Amino acid sequence: MNEEVLYQMTVNGVCINYAVAGEGKPVILVHGNGESHKALSMQAEQLVNAGYKVYAPDSRGHGANEPLKEYHYIDMAEDIFQFIRKVGLDKPAFYGHSDGGIIGLLLEINHPGTLGVMAISGTNLSPKGLSADFIKECANEASDPLTEMMLNEPNIAPQQLENIKIPVLVTAGEYDLILREETDRIAEHLPYAKKIIVEGKNHGNYIIDSSIMGELLLDFLSENY
Repeated sequence: MNEEVLYQMTVNGVCINYAVAGEGKPVILVHGNGESHKALSMQAEQLVNAGYKVYAPDSRGHGANEPLKEYHYIDMAEDIFQFIRKVGLDKPAFYGHSDGGIIGLLLEINHPGTLGVMAISGTNLSPKGLSADFIKECANEASDPLTEMMLNEPNIAPQQLENIKIPVLVTAGEYDLILREETDRIAEHLPYAKKIIVEGKNHGNYIIDSSIMGELLLDFLSENY
């Protein structure tokens, strides 16, 4: 989705920039912390080429959006819910990497049945699901609102996942900064989950500028969407 036109929409009190490409069944892509929709350009291209219509928003305060002084995952999830409603999408597919995965889980917990299928990568239910080295690295950095959010949120109880009644693909890298037991916990509590651990990969190198996640996503969508 290079050189694309960005559209704007006001949702939940903030202006969101987003890109649209392709024709077909809708798929929403949501990037990770500190990134923009361009981080998922490879997946967007793969989906468009496979006959899907891709909606790729910049999360609030990210990318082309105005930065904010405070961030909460619950607000980001509400942003995407309102985005879906305003665009008029009926049970779209959703893919979220890292923070994007958290957003997807919260969206479907708080607004069940909004999505048709969901895929999440490198996602945690709480800061305790992050590796100690990563938490230490974040704590040593100059504090900023996005880092503060990661160190204090989300706080999703595993039992809340049991109310998500749609197919969910759960992926993580073999050397992810998300603890393996956290990924296992998520998959175990989702009623219709498929878990894939990508061998030899970390939190993002099978996603950013890689075709691996797109191929996994296309396989999942072909079976469930």
